[in-house]
Amino acid sequence: MTDSPRSSTTRVTQVRPKTEGWSQKKDADGRPLLQFASPRRGKPPVHLADLKPEERVERLKELGLPGFRAKQLEKHYFTHYAWDAAAMTDLPASGREELVAGLLPPLLTEVRRLETDRGDTIKFLWRLHDGALVESVLMRYPGRITLCVSSQAGCGMNCPFCATGQAGLTRNMSAAEIIDQVVRANALIRAGGLGDPRGVGHEEERVTNIVFMGMGEPLANYARVMQAVRVMTDKKHGMGMSARGITVSTVGLVPAIKKLADEEIPVTFALSLHAPDDELRDELIPVNSRWKVDEALDAARAYFERTGRRVSIEYALIKDMNDHAWRADLLAEKLNARGRGWVHVNPIPLNPTPGSIWTSSEKAVQDEFVRRLNDAGIPTTLRDTRGKEIDGACGQLVATTEDEAAAAALA
Repeated sequence: MTDSPRSSTTRVTQVRPKTEGWSQKKDADGRPLLQFASPRRGKPPVHLADLKPEERVERLKELGLPGFRAKQLEKHYFTHYAWDAAAMTDLPASGREELVAGLLPPLLTEVRRLETDRGDTIKFLWRLHDGALVESVLMRYPGRITLCVSSQAGCGMNCPFCATGQAGLTRNMSAAEIIDQVVRANALIRAGGLGDPRGVGHEEERVTNIVFMGMGEPLANYARVMQAVRVMTDKKHGMGMSARGITVSTVGLVPAIKKLADEEIPVTFALSLHAPDDELRDELIPVNSRWKVDEALDAARAYFERTGRRVSIEYALIKDMNDHAWRADLLAEKLNARGRGWVHVNPIPLNPTPGSIWTSSEKAVQDEFVRRLNDAGIPTTLRDTRGKEIDGACGQLVATTEDEAAAAALA
C-alpha cells in the first residue's frame, strides 16, 4: 500500500497483526473472544479497604468492638503501611491478633522481585489467595514515584500484541488487592528500598502517581477499581492521594468511560488507541468491534468536557504496522475535529522482540510520527520504556510458567 495521499506517495510496508507462539481465543463466529465478566472463583477475604468508612465501623461493632478502632486501623494501614498486629501497640493486647486478622487479612504474597535502572525500577510478582498471579511495577522519576498497578489477574480483552491477554481473564481483583499493591510499595519506599543512595529510607516519601496500566482492563472491573480510587484519594479515611496523580486507562469500553466521567473524581483518563482507523484497530484491539474509534474518541472528549481534565491518548508504535505517517495525520485530524487543548498523545515504542512482527518502530519513523502530531497542534511526548529489561514495561506483564513454579514453591 502507499503512504496515502494525506502525506506523500512513499511506499511503505503494511504488516497485519497476528499472534506469535500462541493461539488467540475465538468465539463461535470466529471473532476474537472478549471476556467482560469475571470467572467465578473463591472471593478473597473482606478487607478494610473493601469497605466504606461507615461499613468499617459497623463491621467492628458486629465484632463487639468500639467503632473508633476503625480509625486506628486506617491510620496503621493507609498512613504507616503496617499490617502486622505486633506493630499496633495502641490496640489492646487482648484480641489484637484476631482484630487485625479479621480486618487486615493477608492478600498478597510476594513471589519475586526484580530490579533495573540502578534500583529505580522494581517489578513485583504477587500471588493472590487463590494462587492467581499478578504483577506491579514501581518506578522512581525525578520529582515523583509512580506505581503501575494491576486490576485483574489476566485480561479478557484479547489484544494480540499484549502478553497479559494471552491466557485470558483469570478473575477480577478486589479493591483491597489493588490497594495492597500501593501499601506494599510504600512500605518498601519507607524502608529505603527504591533507588535510595543512602539506604535509609525517607519517612516523607511515598507513591505519588498511580497508573492503572498493569494487568487487566480497569474499566471491566469498574466497581472495585472505583472503590480503590476512592480509598486512594480519601484524605480522612484513606491514603490522601491527589486524584490528578491517578491515571485510569482503557482500551475503549465506551459505556464505562461515560460512567467514569460522572464520578466527579478528577483522575487522569487514558485511552489506549494504538490505531486511528477502524480497519487496523479491529485487529489490534478486538473491543473495537463493539465500540469504534470515533465512538471511543467522542467518549474521551466528553470526559474532558465533564471534568476539565486533559485526556491522554496512548499509542504503541509498532514497526510497519501502525507507525505510518498517514496514520499520524489521520490521528491528528480526528483529534482536532473534536477541538483543541483537550488531549495529549503519548506514543511509546513497543518493546522489541528480535525477529518478531511485534517490534518497535525505527527511531526516524518515531520522530516523524511525533513531529507530524506536534506540527498539527497536538501536544505529543514520546514516552519512556522503563522496566523493559525485567519484562516490566507496557504490554509485558504476564505470569510465566517459571513464575507459576516459584509461586507453587511458596504455597
